[in-house]
Amino acid sequence: MPSVLIVDDSMVMRKSLNSMLTQAGYTVIAEASDGDEAVKLFAQHHPDIVTLDLNMPKMNGLDVLRQVMKTNPDAKFVVISAVEDKETVMEALKLGAKYYILKPVTYDKVLETMKRVGQ
Repeated sequence: MPSVLIVDDSMVMRKSLNSMLTQAGYTVIAEASDGDEAVKLFAQHHPDIVTLDLNMPKMNGLDVLRQVMKTNPDAKFVVISAVEDKETVMEALKLGAKYYILKPVTYDKVLETMKRVGQ
């Protein structure tokens, strides 16, 4: 199963995603609570898939996408965010996110999306 980096400033959300993904057989290799940490952990671990929130301290999710995709254009990002304005969604997809899931998420939606991205 693919390795996953979970990026969200909410500890509750990180733990929830970790539990969902681990139960489904994914290997969660790291968790980040802000954008700076996410970029460092991506460079260190090179996960197969990154789940990424947008509203975070230090560096937002769009900036994480910009920075990582410059040097890793094949990186696979799934944005999981409460931000639902059309411009932000389109910007995330334009920057390279494979999917955009609105919070609150369901177990089935997360796993269905992860399966698609991992193919």
